[in-house]
Amino acid sequence: MQPRIPRQPVQDQGSIHADDDAGLGDELAAVVAGARRRAVRDGDRQVDTAHLLHSLIEYDPEVRAVIGDAPQLARLLGYLVQRSIGYGLRWQSGVEDSGAIPALPQAAAMGDGAWSPVAAAALEYARSRARRRTADQADGTDLLAGLVVDPESRAVEVLERAGVAAPALAVRIDGDGGVRDTEAESRTSSR
Repeated sequence: MQPRIPRQPVQDQGSIHADDDAGLGDELAAVVAGARRRAVRDGDRQVDTAHLLHSLIEYDPEVRAVIGDAPQLARLLGYLVQRSIGYGLRWQSGVEDSGAIPALPQAAAMGDGAWSPVAAAALEYARSRARRRTADQADGTDLLAGLVVDPESRAVEVLERAGVAAPALAVRIDGDGGVRDTEAESRTSSR
């Protein structure tokens, strides 16, 4: 029987390390590693935004506080847990790519093809948001902002099903719903 998930090179099985150019600190490196483990355990071909959201909620208390109260978090975790026992089975055969956000080639290469285009774009968005804040490394809130940018991502689908409105969440993250086009901002500021 052929494995459903292609084997990753040995150097790529753990996580993105904090000392590489990924711009992720130790805490987000743990989130990324947890998302990868979850994808492998669930039998998914790629790490997607729902894997990242689940891992982010488990590891980051600030993210849990931004998302909502205990009943909302319980509903959200319930949907995320159900993913591996049926809810997410329809996702296993496809790649998460809504086409709403262009996937950046350098972000997609991080997992040697193991990242969905939307998840890779969310990680890139988190790094861009951290640079905009003049921070050295992205944090959990940066990644959460990246996860809600694409209204058709799996993370947004799970959030919405659990009763967490992604646009309202974006407002709570940035105060003004600041899901911005950072590339356009950098082009404008360089003129």
